[in-house]
This record gives sequence, C-alpha cells and structure tokens, in this order.
Amino acid sequence: MLSERIEFAPERDAEIFAAVPAGPAVFVLRGDESHAEPYVSKTANLRRRLQRLLGAVEERTKKLNLRDRVRSIEYSLTGSDFESGFLLYRVLRDVFPKTYQNRLRFRFAPFVKLHLENEFPRASITTRLGRLTGRALYYGPFVSRIAAEKFMNDSLDFFKMRRCLDDLHPDPKFPGCIYSEMKMCLAPCFKGCSNEEYAQEVQRVQTYFDSQGESLLRQFAEQREAASADLAFEEAAAIHARVEKLNPVVGQLPEIVRRLDRLNAVIIQPSHLPGSVAFFRIDSGRISGPVAFSIQPTEHAKSQSMEARVQELLQSFPPAVAKSALDTMEHLATLKRWYYRGSRTGEIFFSDAKGELPMRRIVRGISRVFRGEKPEPINSPAGSA
Repeated sequence: MLSERIEFAPERDAEIFAAVPAGPAVFVLRGDESHAEPYVSKTANLRRRLQRLLGAVEERTKKLNLRDRVRSIEYSLTGSDFESGFLLYRVLRDVFPKTYQNRLRFRFAPFVKLHLENEFPRASITTRLGRLTGRALYYGPFVSRIAAEKFMNDSLDFFKMRRCLDDLHPDPKFPGCIYSEMKMCLAPCFKGCSNEEYAQEVQRVQTYFDSQGESLLRQFAEQREAASADLAFEEAAAIHARVEKLNPVVGQLPEIVRRLDRLNAVIIQPSHLPGSVAFFRIDSGRISGPVAFSIQPTEHAKSQSMEARVQELLQSFPPAVAKSALDTMEHLATLKRWYYRGSRTGEIFFSDAKGELPMRRIVRGISRVFRGEKPEPINSPAGSA
C-alpha cells in the first residue's frame, strides 16, 4: 500500500534523513518486534517529522522519540491533504483493523432516508446506511444533521406524505394527528386516502429528491403559466408565492447532495509527481484512486485531445465495489470532511442525470488545479422558476 521502505539504523540517521523527501506523505514506523505497535501518521514534511521522531534525544524534553525502537520506515508521498487523508484511512484500516475508526474520529455523514420498504413509506434522517441492495433510498451527504432535518422538513411541507414514525395499521376510528388536521398529510393512518393515492404522493416526493427539487419547481412554473393564460391571476399569485417559498429550500442545496446510488463524480487534486495532477473517482459514494494524469501527453498520445485522454484515464479506473455499507459510510465521511471545508484544495465535478461527466469543465479544472488557481464558482443545482 505504501510505495517506499527504508531500513533505519540510529548510527546512519543523517544519511537516512537526507534520502527522505521533504514533502507531504503518509508513513509507518515499525520496530523489530512483531508484537510492537507501529506508528502511523501523515505529515506535511516527512523529513522534518522523521528528524523530530528519530533524531538524537534532547536532554530534558518530553517530546516523543522512537529512535531506539524503530527499525524500518515505510512511506508514500502525497500531493494534497485529501490524498493524505484517504491514504491514511486505508493504512490505518489495514494496520489497526479493530481501532482505526476511533483513531480517525469518523463523523458519518447525515442522509435523508426514504423508507420505501415500508408499506406506507416515510422519510427520516440517518447517519447509518442499511443494506445497499435494499429498497430504501438515501439522499446526501449533508454537512450536519440539523441541515438535513431542515431540508427534509421544509421540503415535506410541499407534500402530503406522512411524518409519523410508527408502522401503520390503518383504522377508520383512529383520530389522526395535527398534520392530517392541517391537511398536510393524506392520513393513511385512518384510511383518509387509498393505497394508490398514497403511493402516487410518495412517488412525487421521490421524484423531488431525485431531481434536487427541480421537478416541483417545473411543476409550479407550468401551473403558474397555465393560470396566467386563463387570466386566473389570484391563483397564479398563490402559485408564485409557493415558488418563492420553495426557491430558498432547493437553491441553497449543496451540489454534492443527491441520491447515493447516483453520487458519481471526479475529484482533481495536486500531485506529488512533477507535471501531473491526481484523479480520484467517486462511484455511488465510494472513492477510488489516485491515478496520476500527466499534463503533457506521451509520444503516442500527442494526437489525442485533452478530453480524450481524460476519458481514457477514467475508463482505466477499476470499478469501485462496495464491500459493505460500513465501507461506503467511511468513504462518505472522508468525502464530506473535504467537501464542506471552508477552504479546500482541488475540485470536484459531478455527473449529470444521464451519468455523463462535464468533460470540458474537467479539462479547465485540470489547468486550474495544476496552476494552483481558485476553483470555478459552484452553481446551485436547482435553478429558480
């Protein structure tokens, strides 16, 4: 997993430190005893970090020093903090399979879960993914549980799907709840609607989540235009008021929030290799990579366009196969940590509803990342109606 290995001997420390690059890396320090616990970490300057950990012991210091315990150094250079974080996760998982989660302090990403496996589907907030082959759908990742709850509750105000958490056993004698009294729920609990009517409403909610709100904005726009054409100006004004209420709900939705099985993207990061950038792929929330992309084409690829070279590179990625829901949760936690930073290095490009990546934007993104320029402004996925 780590590409380089050096045997360490205290009497050769100066020679070893000089041979180690002074750049970002993930590294493992191992002792000569099989039961000794390795030291695993990442650093912005590998040489300086090793000098501090393995250099001559200073008098009257409490700094950690492993000079007399370490016998080998394993490391891989990285080009960005995102690459370092993802590689550190993989190394820790391999070295400490029972404790790596606590060491990484994972905060799993919140999702809106649509419980389609329920006879009367509902929505809830969760940070735990169920069976990836199950019927439930997940939408996210959100920056926090509060943000996910606000989006879900504000969105459901435009529909009549139930908000209650219980498994329903419809009974005409049941009194209902405040949502049914306010005509904000079809009330399947006391058979206020047929099963078919409730299924249609759930389908509207799913279409809304699938399209990041665009389906309802389009529906309102069509209704408003029809009312205006019929000179029903009061009705058109009422619909416009609903549009004005819906716009902030979907307009502030982060671009990354989408249905999990459609969360496909490409991340471009700086590379430690000269003249290159690093590519990562996101497939249904799972990360694969990095793969280096050289800015200057090789001799046999000079006749190819930049888009064709990028397409060829992306096709060379092995398919990301989810071994378990926990694996996907961990990858999403890594992705969420990077994406929602106030200032982040690198750029991400999402596939559209047809699963196609924006190749021209990716090519321009390669240039910006390579030159260290600011990323392009992120547009809201849902336009105003």
